[in-house]
Amino acid sequence: MKKKTRKYILILIWIILLSTVFACGFFIGQNRQPSIDKIEGLANKEVGQPNDTDFSLFWDAWHLIEQKYVNRLDLDREKMIYGAISGLLKSLDDPYSVFMEPQESKKFIDDISGSFEGIGAEIGIRKGTLTIISPLEGNPAQKAGLKPGDKILKVNDTLTSDLTLDEAVNLIRGEKGTEVNLLIVRDEWDEAKEIKVTRDTIQIPIIKWEVKDNNVVYIQLYHFTENMANQFRKIVKEIIKLNPNGIILDVRNNPGGYLEVAVDITSWFLPKGELVVVEDFGNGENNNEFRSKGYKGLENIPVVVLINEGSASASEILAGALRDIQGIKLVGQKSFGKGSVQQLEKLKGGSSIKITVAKWLTPLGTSISEEGIVPDEEVEITLEDIDEMRDPQLNKALELLK
Repeated sequence: MKKKTRKYILILIWIILLSTVFACGFFIGQNRQPSIDKIEGLANKEVGQPNDTDFSLFWDAWHLIEQKYVNRLDLDREKMIYGAISGLLKSLDDPYSVFMEPQESKKFIDDISGSFEGIGAEIGIRKGTLTIISPLEGNPAQKAGLKPGDKILKVNDTLTSDLTLDEAVNLIRGEKGTEVNLLIVRDEWDEAKEIKVTRDTIQIPIIKWEVKDNNVVYIQLYHFTENMANQFRKIVKEIIKLNPNGIILDVRNNPGGYLEVAVDITSWFLPKGELVVVEDFGNGENNNEFRSKGYKGLENIPVVVLINEGSASASEILAGALRDIQGIKLVGQKSFGKGSVQQLEKLKGGSSIKITVAKWLTPLGTSISEEGIVPDEEVEITLEDIDEMRDPQLNKALELLK
């Protein structure tokens, strides 16, 4: 991994108070472009201004405010600049490309490198609506009954329809012991319901495994964190000793994480050199290809992968690669469709921009973004299944491996 560079997939769909983890991939870089108060009078070529764009409109508006606004003596010009940049990012109509002021930027950077307090769920924007992607196992959101696909209409008394993803995250996050009220719409409900969640310190589960009937190994991958690759390697040694008849990889409600970790785990199942995912920068060239390292340990064992609407980003990369290359069956429900890469660029004064720079393509060229991945065997979990603690998706996977 390059210095000062770390790719992360943000399903961005973000974990509340974990911000996404993500996922994701992004780079931590340093933006060297001159700030807006220094570009006046410079030639277009020097500031990267497109030749067909007339920036005089912006300055005309700026000067109009300076000259005629009734409270012009009290103007906060830094706030005006921040607002202009925020509007620029909003015009992209991409919920994952945002401008963050210094305080917000610091919180984000702290969140992806420390411990967090909040409700423990990843949220995203789906079809213009704030949506729960995945509540984290054992955390407040899950304990309160939130589920993947839940739509959040209000956070306390604030409607979410006009909020950016970051604004919503900031409203939902908070100190341990405090409460947040979420007005939730769920497909099977006749009307919206308010769910109260008590914030807590977020515990991030990583991985667990057990042996099921017929010597089938079940592995649940909760999140592609930085140390998951090492934990998975240790588990593989134990699995090989068992000589299992099959493996079930469960990435349901897994919101993603580090790209490198997803590639590393996929490498246990694919021959060396096989394509895992393509990073498409949208310019028709200079795409990055990530290939299997060919660890071989699990390559010849039958596998089934479980996915659902909470499977996003790195989870979708793993599932797509195993199906495209090895023909491995996917069971469950269509995945979330978080197939984009964000890059974090630091700006002067501590602010930053998080901007989408690429999309993920599966080995066969299928775009994950927005569309998601449709499983080979679609199996729904009903309310009755939940009440009776049944898992028909897992049962179907076990059936396929028989």
